[in-house]
Amino acid sequence: MASAADRFYTQVQSIHIPCSPAHTRPKHRSAGAPPQDGPPIFNTRALSDTLDRVKQEFEVLASELTISRDQRERYEATIAAQSDELDKIRQAVQLLEAQHAKVRQQYEYELRMLRNEARQNQSQSQSQSHSQARPTSAMTTLNSPSIFHGGNAPPTQHSPVLDPHHARDQRDQRDTRDLQRARFLDQGNSSNPKRIKLDQPESNRLPLIGPGSSPASRRAPTPLPAVSLPPPPAAPTQQAYIMNDFLANLDPLNVHPDLKKEGNDWFVMYNPKVKRTLDVSLIHTFAHETVVCCIQFSGDGKYLATGCNRTAQIYDVSSGRKICSLADEASTKKGDLYIRSVRFSPDGRFLATGAEDERIRIWDIEERSIRAVFEGHHQDIYSLDFSLDGRRLVSGSGDATVRVWDLELDALPPPSNGNSNGPPPHSTPLRILTAHAETPAPDDDAGVMSVALSPDASLVAAGCVDSLVRVWSLATGQLVEVLRGHTNSVHSVVWMRDGGGVVSGALDNTIRCWDLRSASGKGKVPCTVFAGHKDYVLSVGISRDAQWVVSGSKDRGVHFWDSAGVVQCMLQGHKNSVISTSLHPVGNLLATGSGDKLARIWNYSPV
Repeated sequence: MASAADRFYTQVQSIHIPCSPAHTRPKHRSAGAPPQDGPPIFNTRALSDTLDRVKQEFEVLASELTISRDQRERYEATIAAQSDELDKIRQAVQLLEAQHAKVRQQYEYELRMLRNEARQNQSQSQSQSHSQARPTSAMTTLNSPSIFHGGNAPPTQHSPVLDPHHARDQRDQRDTRDLQRARFLDQGNSSNPKRIKLDQPESNRLPLIGPGSSPASRRAPTPLPAVSLPPPPAAPTQQAYIMNDFLANLDPLNVHPDLKKEGNDWFVMYNPKVKRTLDVSLIHTFAHETVVCCIQFSGDGKYLATGCNRTAQIYDVSSGRKICSLADEASTKKGDLYIRSVRFSPDGRFLATGAEDERIRIWDIEERSIRAVFEGHHQDIYSLDFSLDGRRLVSGSGDATVRVWDLELDALPPPSNGNSNGPPPHSTPLRILTAHAETPAPDDDAGVMSVALSPDASLVAAGCVDSLVRVWSLATGQLVEVLRGHTNSVHSVVWMRDGGGVVSGALDNTIRCWDLRSASGKGKVPCTVFAGHKDYVLSVGISRDAQWVVSGSKDRGVHFWDSAGVVQCMLQGHKNSVISTSLHPVGNLLATGSGDKLARIWNYSPV
């Protein structure tokens, strides 16, 4: 197609230029030149050059017009994009302002509540010198910011540790010190939150995460019939998140009475989007002098063991009476020595404890004495687990190893009384399984925080600081599975009742149910993600009938989950992190241990 310049040039050439008439031509002529008659003479070359120049100028103008049009379009597109971005920024600012206003209102409300409570406490303390004000509502108490951040908690009828005969200042100082110690999760290396370090001086060392609590039922001498969770889907369902969204905006003070149950210093919130099938109530409260780092039922369900600083306690589950307190008198008295894991042997005769001094002690419960000591770990021992036949004990440590110990307890020397003349330590495990870091980075820590033996004792699972769950074969020592999905340190693992999968809880605030039966063999294991906790998940367990997954968290709550990851209810009965949980092997009982120095036994029964 001809350009505009070509068309213009053609039109110009077709124009007829008439010749001037004879009478209008000039009268002069050149000297000696004869007069000329005939048609006019045209200079065609000059005309052609002129038209060429006009054509070139026209093409230049057309090109400049095209460039200008393109630039205008680009400018308009840029302006439109910037306008959209400004609109988004404006919307974000409005959203932030709304959130800020909401948070401010909440803080002002809580501040008013605290002021009212302080005035009530002051008024009652003036009238009663040896008593303190008790909160009018357990929900108000448990939602107080001072309690959440580890501040002083008013005494309750379940807290004999706060002796009213002691000076009030001494009680307050001791309570503040121990509750600050309970805030173990806020200590450590902020640059690597996956692993909490013990860098502080001895006097300031805080107990860190306790091990995950495995269901005691799998340690019973006579296992119950295998009941497994339904196979989880390959990915978390959006429906479960929608069903659990009531936890995000939970306001216990404005909940319908049918959806909550309140005790003296605890309460339960039920999910309004699912049918209520559980009723939870408090049975026993056991007060300790320090943080309760670990807790576990015996295989027959008659006893409960707890571990704290330097001592392990054993209680009668039925009566709530303390049976004994076990302490190694030969250990050094300098600094703290927190017991991170307690495990009954399947026959109930022995109690294994793992502590910060890198030692495993096997206690003869009847004799109240140490039967054996196992050494070999190079860092704190976070987790222990017995095989069902009682012949194997596995231990997990911050030194990134899992050690398998052979327990021929009847062949060991007679029990000692815990002094320096006690039994010599054993330092030769059957097998050492090492969790190798996957990268050479110096801060890539693969420390083992939790271990669990499968029901048939063929596999051992370990939750590690590098966000992985590792599964080894106990017979060969080979690493058979590496479960990837968590984004922060895994602090609790437990096997499903039939051994077909693993449940893990981590510092990414989630729980994952791994279906090892459906593993593809290419490193992909399907799992269901349970989301709903507001802070670190520190312990997980499975009920005896495999109907519920139970989890304890730094958010102070205990959640009951169904197999699809939907929360049935949320129990809040502690004033600090729920570090450890244990489920009764034969009944509907749950034990919880917390940074508030309390261990509690709860009953959960069908409605």
